[in-house]
Amino acid sequence: MKQVTQNMRDGKTTILDVPIPTPRSGVALVKIANSLVSAGTERMLVEFGEKNLLGKAQSRPDLVKQVLDKIKREGLVPTLEATFNRLDTPMALGYSSSGVIVEVGAGMEPFKPGDRVACSGGNFAVHAEYNLVPKNLLTLVPENVDLESAAFTTLGAIALHGFRLAQPQIGESVAVIGLGLLGLMAAQIATAAGCKVFGIDTQTTRVALANKLGIAGCLREAALEQGAAFSHHTGFDMVLICADTQSNDPIELAGQLARDRGKVVATGAIGLTMPRKVYYEKELSFINSRSYGPGRYDPTYEEKGVDYPSSYVRWTEGRNFLTILDLLSSGGLSVKPLVSHRFKITEAVKAYEVITGKAREPFLGVVLEYPFGDSSDLPANRRVEFNPSRQSNGSKTTVGVIGAGLYANATLLPVMQKVPGIATVAISSSNGLNASHSAKKFGFQYATSGEKDILADPNINSVVILTRHNNHAELTANALAAGKHVFVEKPLALTNTELADVVNASNQNADQVLMVGYNRRFSPHAIAIKQFFGIRAEPAYLHYRVNAGFIPANHWTQDPAIGGGRVIGEACHFMDMLVYLTGSLIHSVTATSLPNAGKYNNDNISMTFKFEDGSVGVVDYLANGDKSVQKEFLEVFCGGKIAILNDYQQTELIHNGNRQKKTFSGRQDKGHKGGLEAFAQSVSGGPLPISLAELVNVSLASFAVVRSAASAGAVEIVE
Repeated sequence: MKQVTQNMRDGKTTILDVPIPTPRSGVALVKIANSLVSAGTERMLVEFGEKNLLGKAQSRPDLVKQVLDKIKREGLVPTLEATFNRLDTPMALGYSSSGVIVEVGAGMEPFKPGDRVACSGGNFAVHAEYNLVPKNLLTLVPENVDLESAAFTTLGAIALHGFRLAQPQIGESVAVIGLGLLGLMAAQIATAAGCKVFGIDTQTTRVALANKLGIAGCLREAALEQGAAFSHHTGFDMVLICADTQSNDPIELAGQLARDRGKVVATGAIGLTMPRKVYYEKELSFINSRSYGPGRYDPTYEEKGVDYPSSYVRWTEGRNFLTILDLLSSGGLSVKPLVSHRFKITEAVKAYEVITGKAREPFLGVVLEYPFGDSSDLPANRRVEFNPSRQSNGSKTTVGVIGAGLYANATLLPVMQKVPGIATVAISSSNGLNASHSAKKFGFQYATSGEKDILADPNINSVVILTRHNNHAELTANALAAGKHVFVEKPLALTNTELADVVNASNQNADQVLMVGYNRRFSPHAIAIKQFFGIRAEPAYLHYRVNAGFIPANHWTQDPAIGGGRVIGEACHFMDMLVYLTGSLIHSVTATSLPNAGKYNNDNISMTFKFEDGSVGVVDYLANGDKSVQKEFLEVFCGGKIAILNDYQQTELIHNGNRQKKTFSGRQDKGHKGGLEAFAQSVSGGPLPISLAELVNVSLASFAVVRSAASAGAVEIVE
């Protein structure tokens, strides 16, 4: 299928061929008829992408600080590589579309194939022939509303939410500053609500269009005089700012137009240096409107489909979408007169030349049209071929990758390219776009949106799983059952039940290699430390401090059902490192957490591990530090020797007063390449990189940490 993307590195807007997405639980696959191009959000993204690196840095100093902190922690070269990889990742454009459902995942009732729907949301209602859209971002379209008009639903909800925030009453006077697409929709909504509406703009054509729609208005230079007359010299009850400008003029004008104790709501992107005098003297209320309404930016609402009770949250974003479609159905809102341009999806680049001003022509509503045809006609083949003639060249490890997110593109796939003996055959991602980009960039033969293609491909003998954590165990078990070797990024499982399923699958397919991406044990630093202590005559003490950094509680990694939380999802890395260095399994765990204080999520935690050989290891995993400080610091004490590992950049080995400092390749090396090399060698008949017993032990230990922290007692590891 065709999809419009933006490359944030070079600023190019491109139409790519990507695999048709595959619906999962809680989402529907929608064949798109129309999508609306945003002259605000999308224009800003495109213009940011077109800036050179200096321009990007000047416009986003917050990101510059993040890069500088990363350089301090990890070094210049790795940081630049990660930054350019991120910039090179294509960004899906669009957030408002309409079409017909062709497939649904589980739990999508009452939606079904054949339903005409409006689609909403960034990364969901994108400019593509097919969209994957969650339940709460879909709205049924009334029979008398055409799909082109329905494509305006999301933008209409932005206007409606801003209007609702002012708590309008019938008969109140409303001034709308900015009669672009958003402003003209807001003006119509206010009129339909029984308000007296007056519009203001800098362009004569837009004022004239407002007049044709029955909305009084004038040019900016006459706004104060004519606005005063319209409001009978009492001022406006509410002022909606729908302009798109860096200037402070709209917020200054709004203060002058509003009545004493009036309300000002900004829905557009404007300068926000507020003139204190007029806002103070009139005691004005100012609100900066946030998108479509309650539910926006809440993954529980938008992605998991959990609605808010209407008795407590009357107007969610979903109910705002429904209101817009009701207004379109009743005639209270008309968007056909607002369409200035229509482009086929194959001509989408022209749409961005229009909204960024390159075409030098006036515009308002810019709509993309798609080859709709029979909405039930869904191609069976969801692959996109990139290098179909590329051969494996005798490689014994032929890989299919499931998951093509940031970690895959920035870390593992670049390393995989450098490992001899690995041939990349296929890559999949649920939305198709990431897989297509990765396939082209890293030389895969084809991209797909479903793991079934990879599991069924006889040319693939090894599967690399890089998805979100809640999919790891099921995909691992399925891949083993399909006769594939498996490299799965940590964690192996989130629950005891999932872990048991994986162990059963591994035992039933004993010839298949199973490896978890515990890369740190394959770092040359880790290997040097283990060799330094050699065969120990006594137990060791190990202390691992992890300056993990803060992650918001609503991030997917913090969700117990998706990411497993940070202990199970990431701290397992450090548990495995201790298992490797001691050569012993964990026997019991005692863990203590700092209070969350409404900010943290049980991710400031001290974990003490007792090992079967008598060794003791402590992992302090902390989210409350400064990320400019190195992330990982390890000390090992045993038999008159000390080893100190500083963030996988330098290792110091101390014995009898002698200090030996080791660096490897002059850069941070966390063992990603070594881990993949060990996996490839194992597939070729070499030893298992990590024993199944160790994999199981580390998973059980991570579960035990969570239980121990909750009970404040020691927990034994029982298989």
